[in-house]
Amino acid sequence: MDIEMIKTFLILANNMSFTKTANQMFVAQSTVTNRITELERELKTTLFYRTNRTVKLTPEGEIYKEYAEKIISLTEKSLAEMSSVKKYKNNLRIGSTDSIYEGHLASLILKYKKNNPDNSLRISIGLSNHLIEQLQGDFLDVVFSYIPLRKLSYHSELYKQDSLVLVTDRNNKKYAKGITAEKLTEINYLMCNFALRDVGQFIRNLFPRFHQFELEIDDCMKIVPYLVGQNNYTFLPKHMAETYIGEKKLREIPLLDFSTPVINSYIIYKDSMKERVSEVF
Repeated sequence: MDIEMIKTFLILANNMSFTKTANQMFVAQSTVTNRITELERELKTTLFYRTNRTVKLTPEGEIYKEYAEKIISLTEKSLAEMSSVKKYKNNLRIGSTDSIYEGHLASLILKYKKNNPDNSLRISIGLSNHLIEQLQGDFLDVVFSYIPLRKLSYHSELYKQDSLVLVTDRNNKKYAKGITAEKLTEINYLMCNFALRDVGQFIRNLFPRFHQFELEIDDCMKIVPYLVGQNNYTFLPKHMAETYIGEKKLREIPLLDFSTPVINSYIIYKDSMKERVSEVF
């Protein structure tokens, strides 16, 4: 039985979408369908109920999911131990959104690595919902997310609170004394979807309904080149923006008649991982 089929099954079992599974695994949707079909053929049972709109685990699928998680966990742990037994004492798989990593984790992880050269870390950058899916599929040990996870056997707590700041190129002197909410609709704003739910909706509500942004991007680290040397604007988490402000690439624009909501980020891991996670964080 191919290990990729089992991984595909687990990701699909967590997000219940062939499209999302294909995107997360960077394969064609037909590949996901073929893997599930082949797995069901080998097991001689149906794992999913499928309609044009929904995907749901069958009772057999629910049972198999428990065993599949154990198979993947044991396989990855055994491979990791075999490959690192002579080199590393401990291994930790970390998942984080780009802005949490840039603003809070990068310097912390660098310091940890300098003090613990015998331990290895594997870091994955992604969107909150995808990272949580990977955590539940046992592909990650700890996740830093903008979304909490309230689920039995998982520990989820507030990690950091951050504020939003409006930034532009250092040499763009317009609105040097500040900007009002009304004037915000006149600037060339670039939309960075780094945070989901309330914060993302707050930003969209600052603009007219159905407003078309010149650029929308999920990765905040990739939006900075569109700001430097240009008269564009965006909101960034303060701890992330401070890096570029300190390097004199960007500057903050004061907000005159409105304020931004607090951004909450969370650290999430299985209860069984508490000791290993606490060594790093």
